Amino acid sequence: MSTDYSDLLPEHFGFLLVANFSLIAFSSAIEALRMANQSAEKILYKWTVCTLEGTPVSASNGLEIKPDCSVDDIHNMSTFIVCGGIQISDQWTRPMQVALRKVTTQRNIIVGAICTGSYLLAKAGLLNGYKSTIHWENMASMREEFPNAHFTDDLYQIDRDRLTCAGGLASLDMMLNLIGRKHGPKLTTMISELALCERIRNADDRQRIPLQLHLGSNQPKLTEAVTLMEANLEEPISLDELSGYVGISRRQLERLFQKHLSCVPTRYYLNLRLKRARLLLLQTSKSIVDIALACGFISAPHFSKCYRDMFGIPPRDERRK
Repeated sequence: MSTDYSDLLPEHFGFLLVANFSLIAFSSAIEALRMANQSAEKILYKWTVCTLEGTPVSASNGLEIKPDCSVDDIHNMSTFIVCGGIQISDQWTRPMQVALRKVTTQRNIIVGAICTGSYLLAKAGLLNGYKSTIHWENMASMREEFPNAHFTDDLYQIDRDRLTCAGGLASLDMMLNLIGRKHGPKLTTMISELALCERIRNADDRQRIPLQLHLGSNQPKLTEAVTLMEANLEEPISLDELSGYVGISRRQLERLFQKHLSCVPTRYYLNLRLKRARLLLLQTSKSIVDIALACGFISAPHFSKCYRDMFGIPPRDERRK
């Protein structure tokens, strides 16, 4: 290799695994570091895997991982990353709060999270004033619960001494970005080839596949209408206003929805609002009345009826279940 890495000291990453963490997000992050060492033919990175108490923990797919140590026994890190997964709110405990606070008191340390690990950082107040992200399923509830953290729909966010990532394969993209900043594009290209990764996605790439890819580029009016709906769930706009913004007649808009999405615009809009309500219902402690208002319903009874019609169960029973 023509690049000289001889004078570089290894960077030390710490990974905190919590119960039901996402294995694909964790392994994607750690494999990027391993392949960086392989490609550079030098130890550029080392890592330590820990859990809160140093005991084994299972990923969301049931595979159990034995950590190197407890979180209290890991030191001299440059970067500390919390690896989340499903049922993340169950992982918030007093010992977790103390551990996260203790880690951030270390000098010159970068703190990050992948998948739903952002929830634990936000709960500890460590994302206040930072641009952050989390998996799209948790986005609505995070914005409601943590208004002082600026959550974006991006794949990952690197804001000063905070790193957050939506999880899944986006962990690889974030780590390649970090490696590229430190060691240049040649190394990240080599890693991408090893990983059979065709393209390194940017931070501002969207988490979800845009509707335009489903419909094709020949339906810009329909795509624009759905985008407006998604941006106005709390205060729904009327169908006449929507068609006016898009620049076509109401009848034309109805035909587009029926032809390409197999439903009328009002039904599609209602489904979007109910899906958002379901996420808030399952992921937050907000009252049903507050959730109804946050999703554009004029009353809790009306919301409950619409919810039961769509999901087959009243919202109150959904939350108990």
